[in-house]
Amino acid sequence: MRKCMPLILALGLPLLPSHPLQAANPVDFLPPAPPWHGASESLIVPTNHPWITPAEKMGLLDTPNYADTIAYLQKLVAASPQLKLHAFGQTAQGRVLYAVIATKEGAADPAALVANGRPTVLAQAGIHSGEIDGKDAGLMLLRDLAQGGKSALLDHANFLFVPIFNADGHERSSVYNRPNQRGPVHQGWRTTAQNLNLNRDYVKADAPEMRAMISLINAANPVLYFDLHVTDGMDYAYDITYGYPGFDGEFAWSPQIATWLEHTLRPSVDGALKQNGHIPGGLVNEARSRDLTQGLMGGHIGPRYSTGFGDLRHLPTILVENHSLKPYPQRVLGDYILLEAALRTVGDHAIPLRAAIAADCAARPATIPMNWGVPGGPTNHVDFLGIAHEEYLSPTSGKPEVRWLGKPKLYPQIPVFGDRPALQLVRPKAYYVPVTKPEVIQRLRLQGIRLETLTADRTIEVDMYRLANVKPSAEPFESHYLLSAQAKIEHHSETFPAGSVRVTTDQPLGDFAVVVLEPESNDSFFAWGFFNEILQRTEYMENYAIAPMAEKMLAEDPALQTEFTAKLKSDPAFAASSAARLQWFYDRSPFSDQRYLLYPIGIER
Repeated sequence: MRKCMPLILALGLPLLPSHPLQAANPVDFLPPAPPWHGASESLIVPTNHPWITPAEKMGLLDTPNYADTIAYLQKLVAASPQLKLHAFGQTAQGRVLYAVIATKEGAADPAALVANGRPTVLAQAGIHSGEIDGKDAGLMLLRDLAQGGKSALLDHANFLFVPIFNADGHERSSVYNRPNQRGPVHQGWRTTAQNLNLNRDYVKADAPEMRAMISLINAANPVLYFDLHVTDGMDYAYDITYGYPGFDGEFAWSPQIATWLEHTLRPSVDGALKQNGHIPGGLVNEARSRDLTQGLMGGHIGPRYSTGFGDLRHLPTILVENHSLKPYPQRVLGDYILLEAALRTVGDHAIPLRAAIAADCAARPATIPMNWGVPGGPTNHVDFLGIAHEEYLSPTSGKPEVRWLGKPKLYPQIPVFGDRPALQLVRPKAYYVPVTKPEVIQRLRLQGIRLETLTADRTIEVDMYRLANVKPSAEPFESHYLLSAQAKIEHHSETFPAGSVRVTTDQPLGDFAVVVLEPESNDSFFAWGFFNEILQRTEYMENYAIAPMAEKMLAEDPALQTEFTAKLKSDPAFAASSAARLQWFYDRSPFSDQRYLLYPIGIER
């Protein structure tokens, strides 16, 4: 276990002597933190407590490594009939991913959570493992459920807790990570050992950690999912902020769920946090850097992220962002209170929550909004609890920079801006995915989407898309070059071989299927690069054959001659390129590849 250390070191260890900054501490560069004391400090047990957590032993100034975390949980579970430790996957480097199952009767696996009939709250910590507050809060809460007199919380709800999601990144720990964050002393790394950001991986599911998490969600069927983070960005008075898509359903794929979260969960959780001395707030960002009077940004988030993923699959999902500039003990205690209040609220209000989930799962909207980001007007106005700041001319950047002053400042009635979708996806009856796309079929099955596997070849009339203006992103994103394209509908008689799958959209995850199978969606499997093979030509025609063929085509088709002449006049680059001119004729001949840029998914209307 990491040793306890003097407070000055716990706030930021000295840099190595060979470093140009020599003995400077990371905390030296941070804005001052407003003083804080709250009733939640009573949750910290005395140093002689038999079940003190590793972080509490270090004064909630540092956090234990993977081995010490799991060792503590193994010891706690061994002494607690209500707790079970469940291995649900492995990281790329081979570390076991664990979840703690906390139930009244000591359920042994996720399937037993479904069988006991009580609603399950799933919380994960360390998806970005430098943002690890939730792990230490969860260990304290589990201790108190098992040994601290709070087992009644499990009378009406189950608790499923993942202490370290990005376990490989957690062990890439250093005092130099996340210098914009006030503790803990050692912080893990944002991405996995494969340099993947798990909170961009919910759709493409490249990482073994993410595939394991999605399987855990499908097995446990939680009614509420917490993704515990720590912020970057501006300073403000709130120590814990959290959010979800759709204030009153405005931006939600799951509007009934959004309404329950806003009007049932938030008042309960906010009330508990305030009673314990915390300052909860909504999850927003400044619309324009350095000038809060210009407003805040809300809006929608896509399914590659946890909250967008949950919203699309009708799983109530909350992104928690503790404020990075608040002291670590304050942030850990805020997460504890939030999780405790959520367990209590779900236990007390499970019936309306499940009704909201069922209503959203049963909905079959004719169109599904996608590709959010079109600027919209203010959705509401809020009194924002900020921190005072001043500007100064930095001799290093050469322009004005912000200096936060650590003093609370109220910004009254600040507008909150939303965004709008750029695309409305039309819901078909079903999709056909050919057997030649096993990586796509595998991901559909992983997500829990219901598939009908064809046992024999099937020839059917379907719509298909011919793609145009395909453009890759300038830089790779999460190991992929993201693609955009325009799609034009064509009608085809298509044979889908045995092993292909039919994906009906008349199912709870039908909306999810539409978003990932429509190629113009910016989180589709096409956009993530799973159909790149259709972007290349594999057969060609030599110029000595094209040229006489083109001359014959012009002689026999006056309309084609008119079209060609107009193209020459309107496009000088085309007129100057012999290759482009001959390619133009080849594309209009029966010899061209009829599958080129044809998206191989069949659409049943």
